[in-house]
Amino acid sequence: MTTAREAAPAEAGAPPASCPADGHDPLGCQLSRRRLFRNAAVAGTVVAAGAALAACGSGPSKPSGPTTLGKSSAIPVGGGVIFAAQDVVVTQPAAGTFKAFSATCTHLGCQVNTVARGLIQCPCHGSMYSIVDGSVKAGPAPAPLPPERITVRNSEIVLDG
Repeated sequence: MTTAREAAPAEAGAPPASCPADGHDPLGCQLSRRRLFRNAAVAGTVVAAGAALAACGSGPSKPSGPTTLGKSSAIPVGGGVIFAAQDVVVTQPAAGTFKAFSATCTHLGCQVNTVARGLIQCPCHGSMYSIVDGSVKAGPAPAPLPPERITVRNSEIVLDG
């Protein structure tokens, strides 16, 4: 048998038949405009935060095994070169002394992009690191750049994997 409520078309603005008709709404059957916009704002914030974190933390992956980066003569004394694909920065703080560090900033994971005036620089928030030991020279980076293992063989710089 069909009840009058089931047979009658739903009135405009009326809750679905599965929701209580007495106005008591413990399950949130009626979605107010305010609640809809609040939920949309929360969802948008979550999506934006996830995208931002993914962008900052998604750098190049480290190669496995030894990888030749290039000629040692390409690394300027008192400067360095960033090998973005391998996520490593190689410096030459003094003639014939080569150092290597991760090219990922310890602040939020951006890749450093400049080596100048004895500093490795991050473009995202201005962190700066020493070309000698990777130590933080200007924040907001909380920690030094982690060292990487390299060797110089026949004037070639090799990243040890």
